[in-house]
Amino acid sequence: MAMVVTDPCIGCKSTDCVVVCPTDAFHDAGEQLVIDPEVCIDCGACAAECPTNAIYPEDEVPTQWIAAISLNARLARIAPGITEPIRRSTS
Repeated sequence: MAMVVTDPCIGCKSTDCVVVCPTDAFHDAGEQLVIDPEVCIDCGACAAECPTNAIYPEDEVPTQWIAAISLNARLARIAPGITEPIRRSTS
């Protein structure tokens, strides 16, 4: 079982969830973050920190976002890993 990032994450790019992940399971997929299901230990720390309530246990993903399960797995294989907060431009 793994945690899954769903559609409310699109455009958010907060990294509050990333910095609490004990297994470095997050990847930066451009418009949103994704979680590698092969690395995630389903601890739920990331879900508690998510400001958009976009992260769910795989077996609790709402029906409208069920495609996010396979999307996270696919994008995690090709997107770069992320372990540090994203630095945003101050200009």
